[in-house]
Amino acid sequence: MAQHIDPTREAFELFKSLPRDEPIQMLNLIRYREKAAYPDDHPHAAKGWSGEEAYREYGKASGPIFERVGGTIVWRGKPQVTLTGPQEEAWDAGFIAEYPDAAAFFEMLTDEDYRRAVVNRTAAVADSRLIRFAKAGGGKGFA
Repeated sequence: MAQHIDPTREAFELFKSLPRDEPIQMLNLIRYREKAAYPDDHPHAAKGWSGEEAYREYGKASGPIFERVGGTIVWRGKPQVTLTGPQEEAWDAGFIAEYPDAAAFFEMLTDEDYRRAVVNRTAAVADSRLIRFAKAGGGKGFA
């Protein structure tokens, strides 16, 4: 089964071609590694952390940058069962991060502190999905 941890160049180019001046929401689905996979020379490599612990470290280190660019978590949940879709595609965590605009997301990605923090995410994640949505209104119906 293919693992997806970072965007492909093609997907990132498409992302960059979309409007940068409107609010966006990013659906995140995460499956943790059993044991975090840090580079041997990383300060956390010898700690024996699980993927979940490494992801918490990512959240702690990247959280201030996420807040500074105006990001907020609008929904978080713990997946329980897949009703529709491949059963082997099970997730440990899911959340929706909202940014005031795509430019804020890019600002976060290019921040030097964020670049240092993201090594924790890479060490933590066995597989993931990151899907950009244009913000739309809620309501009572599905359509």
